Amino acid sequence: MLMPFHLAYHVTDLNDARTFYGGLLGCVEGRSTDTWVDFDFFGHQISLHLGTPFVTTNTGKVGEHMVPMPHMGLVLPYELWRKLADRLESAGQEFVLPPSVRFEGEPGEQWTMFFRDPSGNPIEIKGFKDMARIFAS
Repeated sequence: MLMPFHLAYHVTDLNDARTFYGGLLGCVEGRSTDTWVDFDFFGHQISLHLGTPFVTTNTGKVGEHMVPMPHMGLVLPYELWRKLADRLESAGQEFVLPPSVRFEGEPGEQWTMFFRDPSGNPIEIKGFKDMARIFAS
């Protein structure tokens, strides 16, 4: 049984966060106050608090790409990943790394995309055609 994670981080505007996480990503809003809002982030709980987002740098070398560190992310079955990638592309979402396949033909073959929320927080979404291969080496 998968145990949901809880992650809390800063955003600069709760209304922008609601539009992005609730509207664009399709996450269901949970509890909230004037200073924070919870979302069901694909079965996990994120709490977005008003404040200064964490500093990131493109120092994570993955294959031939330098990706934002730190970042948070999610692993989805490929079909759900593809639907989300299509939705983001149709909405004109700007990508740090556009939807693409990595490690093709290798044990860790995966589809990935990196983008930032309106506050600049980097998010990576991975897709696997075989979820049993997530930790394959």
